[in-house]
Amino acid sequence: MTYKNIIMNTKENKKRIVELENRINMKFPSLYIDFLSEINDGDVFEIENTGICMYSYSDLEERNQTYQIYEFEPKYFMIGQDGDLAYFINRNNPNDNSIYSNDLGALGAWDMKKEADDISSFINLFKKA
Repeated sequence: MTYKNIIMNTKENKKRIVELENRINMKFPSLYIDFLSEINDGDVFEIENTGICMYSYSDLEERNQTYQIYEFEPKYFMIGQDGDLAYFINRNNPNDNSIYSNDLGALGAWDMKKEADDISSFINLFKKA
């Protein structure tokens, strides 16, 4: 794949992300949009040997519906998971770039845990020193 194709995919992905934001009535944090635009339709971003998978824009809506996130955690939006542990962004504040986590079996019962200040910091938590 050439650099030109990557730029074209990123631009097309950003267009699709805006369409998703409009459809779900939500504005994603800017740092997350930059990250998300690099994941192609239907792909996942797996964080090095961790089992943590971050979803592409095309899977986000379905994953949130499947796990009933809107019902149990209406202030959050699921962006990835590792088995029963899910990762979220704040649905109500596009200026909050933080990444949160919670057990999918405990949604609505346990408080969200802040994992990192932004998506890059979150990924860097798992890079080998």
